[in-house]
Amino acid sequence: MSDKHDVIVAGAGPAGAQCARDLAERGYDVVVLEAEPEDEFPRQSNKSTAGTFASMMGAFGVPDDVVMQYTDDVVLESPHEYFVQDQPGAVLEFAEFKQWLVAAGEQQGAEYRFEARVNNPITEGGEIVGVKYDGDEEVYGDIIIDATGPAAPLAKKLGVTDLRRSNQAIGIEWEMENVAVDHEGYADLSDAMMLRLDHDLAPGGYSWIFHTGADTAKVGICYIQNESYQRFGDASKSIDDHLDYWMETDPRLADATKLAGKQHRGSAHIQLPANFSTDNFMAIGDTVPTVDPLWGEGIHKCMESARAAAITADRCFMGDDRDTSADALSIYDDLWHKRVAPNARMRLTMTQLLYLASNERYDRLMSDLQTADVGTLSGANEGGLRSLLEFVHTEDVPLLARFARDRLRA
Repeated sequence: MSDKHDVIVAGAGPAGAQCARDLAERGYDVVVLEAEPEDEFPRQSNKSTAGTFASMMGAFGVPDDVVMQYTDDVVLESPHEYFVQDQPGAVLEFAEFKQWLVAAGEQQGAEYRFEARVNNPITEGGEIVGVKYDGDEEVYGDIIIDATGPAAPLAKKLGVTDLRRSNQAIGIEWEMENVAVDHEGYADLSDAMMLRLDHDLAPGGYSWIFHTGADTAKVGICYIQNESYQRFGDASKSIDDHLDYWMETDPRLADATKLAGKQHRGSAHIQLPANFSTDNFMAIGDTVPTVDPLWGEGIHKCMESARAAAITADRCFMGDDRDTSADALSIYDDLWHKRVAPNARMRLTMTQLLYLASNERYDRLMSDLQTADVGTLSGANEGGLRSLLEFVHTEDVPLLARFARDRLRA
């Protein structure tokens, strides 16, 4: 075991790189294994819309250098209505953001090995003690962290995650120019991030326009092939076809052109995590999964999960006798529920109900949001039942009944 470290992190995405950064800052010996070549990183994994909020920027010290556009508002759209909420945020240049995180971790002393694809856990006595990568290369550690996202080569084999294909959301996005961000009849999207609920465009999901300055924007759609997709969608259309259809029918995109080489594809699982950790092991970021189910914000959640894992490892390493047992690492599970994704179950339920609703109900929701007070809006966004009930109407009873039947059959 000559190649032995305090912590091994598989994956150099926002979760893995932030976890390595936090641990290296605390003085631990950390090695990060990343599948991509260093000179191309992150070409293959440059998949995020990279919209985030001021709280993340401040909490993790993200520099202005990686911000494409600071935003002032979040806009929610339905087919015929919209709602504007003051909410400071930022649209990041995702590749540069990931490169900055890696560099920040290296400055703290974290070691990075590129072209090091993790493939299997190394176990002794039923517990993970290291990993195999790049074929038969081996590295050992006291704690191993899987931050590889949905691939989850370690977490799956250890029985920590159970990512179901039926819960997989797929998405495509293009960076575009000549986007009419302030078009008559629509909300002004200047300095804004817009999410649109419209089954004609994204059945069982949503679409978005994130302003990135001047007449440029990130434009994309995502959906789960769920009941709403089966009900409202067209199986003959690919996700690319759905995006092209939006460009053909939305006047804001009539003159828009896709920027060469600026296409991003990705996926995430919209479900409650099964487990988080076991002996000598934690799963973070989208390996768990961690993306916010309601609005798809993933960067902040992934980095919060990374910080929770680093705090847990630090706690386990205290004292003369390190304790990296499943019981000791369960601190991470508690932190995840309390700090990373409180009310996760309620937010998932809200998401599932939202995607079952019709376009007409989306219009009604926008009207309700326009008349709601700040306290009700805040409470609903956090998953507060009392606030959510303010948006429930008599005509929602059949929808709620269908949702209840689906849950009983699941």
